[in-house]
Amino acid sequence: MAAYLLRRLLLVIPTLFGIILINFVVVQFAPGGPVDQMIAELRNNGGGALSRVTGGTGEVRQPGGGSEGSNYRGARGLDPAVVKDIERAFGFDKPATTRFAEMVGSYLRFDFGQSLFRGRSVLSLIAERLPVSISLGLWSTLIIYLVSIPLGIRKAVRDGTAFDAWTSGVVLVGYAVPGFLFAILLVVLFAGGSFVQWFPLRGLLSSGAENWSFGARALDYAWHMVLPTVALVVGGFAGLVMLTKNSFMDEINKQYVLTARAKGATEGRVLYGHVFRNAMLLIIAGFPSAFIGILFTGALLVEIVFSLDGLGLLGFESAIRRDYPVMFGTLYIFTLLGLVMQIIGDFAYTLVDPRIDFEARR
Repeated sequence: MAAYLLRRLLLVIPTLFGIILINFVVVQFAPGGPVDQMIAELRNNGGGALSRVTGGTGEVRQPGGGSEGSNYRGARGLDPAVVKDIERAFGFDKPATTRFAEMVGSYLRFDFGQSLFRGRSVLSLIAERLPVSISLGLWSTLIIYLVSIPLGIRKAVRDGTAFDAWTSGVVLVGYAVPGFLFAILLVVLFAGGSFVQWFPLRGLLSSGAENWSFGARALDYAWHMVLPTVALVVGGFAGLVMLTKNSFMDEINKQYVLTARAKGATEGRVLYGHVFRNAMLLIIAGFPSAFIGILFTGALLVEIVFSLDGLGLLGFESAIRRDYPVMFGTLYIFTLLGLVMQIIGDFAYTLVDPRIDFEARR
C-alpha cells in the first residue's frame, strides 16, 4: 500500500500543474481583466482609482494623444504611461510565460500573493472563509450518508411495498427542488421572512459569541448551521438513496446470498455480514466527489442566501471581479483537496473490504 500511496501522491503534482496551466491559458483570452476594469474605473472616477492601486497621484490626462494602439478596451483617450502604470501595478507588464512561472514557483511554497482588489493576502482570505465551507460540506455530507444508507437498505429489503413507493416519492421531490430554492423557503418560514424567526439568517456565530464559553459557542454554532445544512441535505440525499438501494438489490440477488440464507444465516447477518461489504464499494467510491461537490459547488447559492462567506462565494466573487490571485489560489486549494479526497476514498475501499489490494493492480 505504501508504494501505491507514493504513486498517487506523485501524480498530484502533474495534475495540479495541468489544471492550473489550462485555466491560466483560458484566462489570458478572457475579456474584462483587472487592467480593463481599472481603466473603466479611471474613466468613470478620475485618478482616484489609480491612486488606490499604485499609491501615486494617479493623474489622468484628458483625451488628446491617447493610447489608440492599446490592446485594452476603453483605454482610448488615456495616457499610455497611465496604462503602463496599471499594468505594472497588477503585474501585467511581464510576459504571460514569466507570470505563470512565477505563480507556479510561489504556489509550491503555498504563497498565493495578494488580492488585487481586497488589499489582503490570498492565504488569509482562504483561511478566513475555509471554516464556513468545511462546516457546510462536512455536516451536510455526514448527514446525507447517515440518512441515505439506512434508507436505501430499507428500500432494497422492502422493494415494491408501500414504504418503497412513498419514500421514492419523497426522495424525488427533494431531488427536484433546487437547494437554493429550498433555502429561500426555509428563510421565509423559519428565519423571519414572513412567519417565525426561530433561526438566525447570517453567519456561523452570533455577535459577541467570541466572549462566550465553549459550550455556549458550540450551541450557537449548531443553531446557525441548521437551516443551511438542511437546505443542502434535502437536495443531496436523493441520488445516494437510490444508489444504495440499487447496489443492495443487485447483491441480494446473487448466488452467495442465497447460499448464506440456505445455511440458516439470519437476515441481519446476510445484509450486514455479506451484502454490506460488497454493496458499499460503489457508494464509498462516490464519497470524495460528493463531499467536494457540496463543499465547493452546491453550497455556493446557499452561502449567498444565508450570507455565509465561504470559499464558494469567494471564488465566485473573484471570478466576476477577475481577481486572478484569489481565483487561482482557491482553484489550487479546491484541486488539492479533491485529489487528497480521492486518495482517502481508496483507503476507505480497503477498510470496507480488506480483500482489495491496490498493489496487485496492473
